[in-house]
Amino acid sequence: MRSVLSWIAAAGLTLPVFAQAPLPQAYLRTRTSFDLLVHASYATTAPLFGPNGERAWAGKHWDPQFIFPQPAKDVEGAVFTVRHGPLSAAWVNTLFDIEGRHFQYVYFLTDLMVTVIDVRFTPVDGNSTAVNVVYTRTALTLEGNEHVTAMTEGDQSAGKEWQSAIDDYLARGKTGLMP
Repeated sequence: MRSVLSWIAAAGLTLPVFAQAPLPQAYLRTRTSFDLLVHASYATTAPLFGPNGERAWAGKHWDPQFIFPQPAKDVEGAVFTVRHGPLSAAWVNTLFDIEGRHFQYVYFLTDLMVTVIDVRFTPVDGNSTAVNVVYTRTALTLEGNEHVTAMTEGDQSAGKEWQSAIDDYLARGKTGLMP
């Protein structure tokens, strides 16, 4: 009995030490959204948001390297990699529902973060399509918190950049057809 009381007393003395220990820092999770108005029909707009179709307007930095399918094609289940500066991200097209007007992508930066990109389309009329894009970023490590913060800041201006790039592309008269 005495050893049990000694143990309880010792545990009681160490309890304040645990209570004073700093709590571990949480991993960040952010959500950012923006809306676009693409001045084209849904049939023209949708292909512009597939990983291969995005090449037409997104600039040199967007160069997905398809692992599946071969040859490259915008389909649900597509797997590809994209360089993010010195890092390489593995992407999966988790939803490519043309009839449902809903696309979704998930990409991973190993040991840093996971990003889910959700894209929804609403035809406004025969010549314009509203597009809603939502980025959800989750850090996987404390170092990943820095990446989530930096990329979330970039997401906040992405809508204007995308709008301008797509408008410029369409103004040049280059339009795609539904796959």
